[in-house]
This record gives sequence, structure tokens and C-alpha cells, in this order.
Amino acid sequence: MSRNNFSGTEVKNYWWNQFSKPFVLAGPCSAESPEQMREVVEKLAASNIPFIRAGIWKPRTRPGSFEGMGAEALPWLAELKKEFNVKFAIEVANPHHVELALKYGIDLLWLGARTTVNPFTVQEIADSLVGVDIPVLVKNPINPDLALWLGAIERIEKSGISKTGAIHRGFSSLQQSKYRNIPLWQIPLELKSLRTDLPLICDPSHITGNRDLIANVSQKAMDLNYDGLIIETHPNPPKALSDAAQQITPEVLIDLLGKLKMRDSSFRNSFSINRLEEIRHQIDNADQEILEAIARRMRLVEEIGHYKKDNNVAIFQLERWKEVFKSRPEWGDAMNLDKEFILDIYRQIHQASIKSQTEIFNGNGEQDG
Repeated sequence: MSRNNFSGTEVKNYWWNQFSKPFVLAGPCSAESPEQMREVVEKLAASNIPFIRAGIWKPRTRPGSFEGMGAEALPWLAELKKEFNVKFAIEVANPHHVELALKYGIDLLWLGARTTVNPFTVQEIADSLVGVDIPVLVKNPINPDLALWLGAIERIEKSGISKTGAIHRGFSSLQQSKYRNIPLWQIPLELKSLRTDLPLICDPSHITGNRDLIANVSQKAMDLNYDGLIIETHPNPPKALSDAAQQITPEVLIDLLGKLKMRDSSFRNSFSINRLEEIRHQIDNADQEILEAIARRMRLVEEIGHYKKDNNVAIFQLERWKEVFKSRPEWGDAMNLDKEFILDIYRQIHQASIKSQTEIFNGNGEQDG
């Protein structure tokens, strides 16, 4: 059994493995009425969905919009839980929410993105969970901060909760995107590489903000070996009181889950493994060539830095910057490389170049002999 390197506690179990993959949480963004919840539960229970999610308290960006039915909805869930023998999952944002959730027999809790971003709030929730044995999932914070995400999980674990997990719901960004919250897949994958004991669950509803994109993002999550999905499901999505555009009907959900292609986590035969190693060796050689080219470029950047300093010329040259950021994506496009990918690379290279030349101007760079 692997050891958790962050909280210093022994990982006790892989609790989610008792469920079929993908581990699914589905249900409406908000519990709106007893009738709406009954219709959803009846359909999802018949399809053996492990956990039915329902928003009780809805943190909204601005006041005035529907913020959930609050504690009034909890008895509805308790009644349906007994009648249909289902498990419920809800979001909690403070100790009072935790107290009420436990009182009404909620089976799984999760912390939302707005909660994860505040360590003080997370700690208060963690303190309220001492002595409780219940799965607790933690959504990524609004901004792409892996340490903050890990820290929230660790705080919950230090309260004694052994059944933890992570929900990837995307990250807020000012850049234009077809997604409501850009996925930045590398961040949750790095989390998974650091904490292989945690279930990693994708939230395509909040990533996309658009029901038409949910199936594709769900499949990508499976392609990346995610453990589960949390998908907002409503009997009549256009009339939903919150997040109407990103909810799907139970029928669409069941069809989506049935069409998902599940991937093996590793190769199963020696021939495939040997071929994989051959290709990886070629990748290693290509990476070596890339790093050598970058090192050569940085040496030229340093040479220019000294030349600028000797001639009292500013580091940042706008016209040169425009030229590079126009030509490199075009070069990449001619090689069938994505333009945005190339732009991202050159943004990093440009930042490193500015840093290098700044050190030269400050007297920290040495002239090559």
C-alpha cells in the first residue's frame, strides 16, 4: 500500500473501488421541489447510479439569483433515501451545513471551488468532521493552484476522514474558450501522480457549461484514466432554476454512460510493451534534441542581453516580440502543430529570456569567455 506523502498518514483503502468504473455521481444542480427530486431519483435509482447529487445550498457569484432551497430540501432527500434505497451527495460550505447533512443521513459530502480557495473555511469544516466516517470530495479551487487543492484535501484527512477524493471542475480564466472553466488537464493529472490513492473525478458539467460538450469531456476524462464523473442531471433542463445550460436529462445521462469507451490502465502483452518502450526511447531522443536547442537559444539570448546593455538599449523590444509571436505559430502550423500550443511554448521562452537579460542588466549574468 502506498504512503500518503502529504498528510503523513497511511492510506487505509481505495474505497471507491467497490463501485463499477466510472464511479458516478449524478443529479440536479439544485434540489428544487419534492416532485423534481422524485422524478430524478426514480430514473437514476433504476440505473444503479452509486450516488445521487443534489444542490441544497447554491453559492452564487452575485445576490438575487436562486441560491437553493436550503435545509428545507433535506427532508425530501431523507424520504427518498428510504424509499428508493439510494445514497445522496451534497455540497457543504460551512460547519452548519455539515451538521444538517449528517442529521439527515447524507452519504457523501463535497467542498466546492469557492470553499476550497479559503483554508480557514476548509479547516472549520474539517474540525466539524472529527469522529465522522463519510467520504469527502474536494473540488479544485477556482484558480489553478495545485498546492491549495492538496492543502484542502490534507486538512480534511487530518480530521480523521480516510475516504477522500478530488473533483476536477476546471479553472476560471479571462482567456476566451469554448469552456465555462478551462480544464488545464495537466493540473489534476499532476495531483493524481502525487496522490495515486485518491479517486480523481471529472465534473464535465462545470468544465463545459454546455450540455452539448459534456459527452466529449467525459470521454476525454476516461481516456486520461479518471476514476469517475459527476454530472448534473435534471428532468427538464431548460426549466432548471440554476445552471440550466449545462444539465442533461437522466435518459441522456444513461445513454452517455453506455457509450463511454473505457481504457485499460496499462498494456497487457509483451509485444505491445516492447513497442511502447521503442517509441518512448525515440521520444527521449527527441526531448534531448529539444533541450539542446533551447540551451543554444538561451546562450544567444544572453549574448544579445550583453549587447543591449553595452549599447544602453532596453531589454524589451516590441517589434521583435510581435515578429516572434506572429512567425512561430505560422511555422508550427506548417508542421501541423497547434498554433495555441506553440504560442504557449513561446510565452514561456520569452519570459525566461526576459529574466535572463534582466539578470545581465543587474550584473548577475557573466559574459561568455
